[in-house]
Amino acid sequence: MPSPHSESFNQLAAKAVEDFTAKHAAREQALKISREVIRLSANSIRATHRAEFDQAQTLIDQATIQLKGTASILDTHPDIYYSGYSSDARKEFSEASITLAFLSGRNLPQPQDLGVDVSDYLKGLGDAAGELRRYILDSLRHDDWGRCEEMMDAMDELYSVMVTLDFPEGVTGGLRHTTDMVRGTLERTRGDFTMAYRQRQLEKRLASLESDQGGQPGL
Repeated sequence: MPSPHSESFNQLAAKAVEDFTAKHAAREQALKISREVIRLSANSIRATHRAEFDQAQTLIDQATIQLKGTASILDTHPDIYYSGYSSDARKEFSEASITLAFLSGRNLPQPQDLGVDVSDYLKGLGDAAGELRRYILDSLRHDDWGRCEEMMDAMDELYSVMVTLDFPEGVTGGLRHTTDMVRGTLERTRGDFTMAYRQRQLEKRLASLESDQGGQPGL
């Protein structure tokens, strides 16, 4: 004999299947979009370091279109929208956009310009410090000092902003780790830059002395 609760359990099972099916579909969509956004963002950063700024922007535009596909997920399944893999995609997208702005000399985009939340943006900003370090070291290796100090100043300002955001980790989404990473990156880069600068000054003085000696008879 059927239990008096059989119909209720059947309704529960049907509802659970319906909800989980929709959530699974949203998750698969979010995973697909996240992977594509991360790929496009990484390629954009590579293009930026090659000074292919138009190509870098094109890739960012493509990633922007992909991210817009998550708007419906935010409305229906916010837990998936704010999940780790989705957040990582927005962070990588922010990093690519910020890196392009720094290295191309464009205005720094704000979170609302990119359509991302502040926490993901700030993590992307922190990761962009690593790209500035890469740019500075590459420039020093090629004896190109043109914008090194400008990028050092940008790293200083970047860290100065992040270190003032002293809120609980539950509020910032774990921003303290990123801030600590930026501090380490800044300190290492400042040390590398200072050493390279002193070496350059020494080489210039030696070259000047050799030139002076070469112009004196009998020396």
